[in-house]
Amino acid sequence: MRAIRDENSEFKLEHLLQSFIEAVGQDGTLLLPLFNFGFAAGDVFDYRSTPSHMGALTEVARHDTRFARTQHPLYSFAVMGRHADDFTRLSNVGALSDDGPFGLLRRLDGKIGVLDLEDQDSMTIYHHIEEVVGVDYRYHKWFSGEYVDADGVKESRRYSLFVWDERRDVRTDVNRAGELLWNLGCYRGDRPGVDSGLRIIRAKEMFDVIRDVIVRGDAAQYLYSIGSRPTEDQQ
Repeated sequence: MRAIRDENSEFKLEHLLQSFIEAVGQDGTLLLPLFNFGFAAGDVFDYRSTPSHMGALTEVARHDTRFARTQHPLYSFAVMGRHADDFTRLSNVGALSDDGPFGLLRRLDGKIGVLDLEDQDSMTIYHHIEEVVGVDYRYHKWFSGEYVDADGVKESRRYSLFVWDERRDVRTDVNRAGELLWNLGCYRGDRPGVDSGLRIIRAKEMFDVIRDVIVRGDAAQYLYSIGSRPTEDQQ
């Protein structure tokens, strides 16, 4: 991974993706986010062609025939490997719900990798934990729109997302939780901007720590602030 920062080395995103595939091995499963919030804004979601808004590497995975796509129009993933079928057969209505990819990832105790981004700009799983615990500063917001499935069939569908409470002007503010995870030794690897910038955490370990933060009433200390409203990708 150090070669990523070497300006004199030839680098291709396909090589980086292949390095992740090799790292998980034949018995592993690899997921990359293909999140796109157009459906919530009234755009048609096409399972076959709607692009990822999560960066160039995820678009490489979306076009790679070794990967399949999970079904939710807002929070879909590119997935390949041992448990790919388990993920792609999920038909969760809630984007962050326990019966969707985030819940399955936790039950499998998968590892979450973050490459050179702070928690505030990644780690959507925080919001999955908030939904499962049932925090009072978020609520289920419903979206209806046109959905084109893998066979090209278009129909109207309705999905939900667990969003911040506009009435209280809640905004996501999770870098403090990230520091907690570092201090507890949950994160392993490099901080953003240091060496590879790649860190790893186990999904169940993170879930347990953040659930306990919420249950003991410390969410405002670690997970959100009251103030200016977040951008769409911070919801």
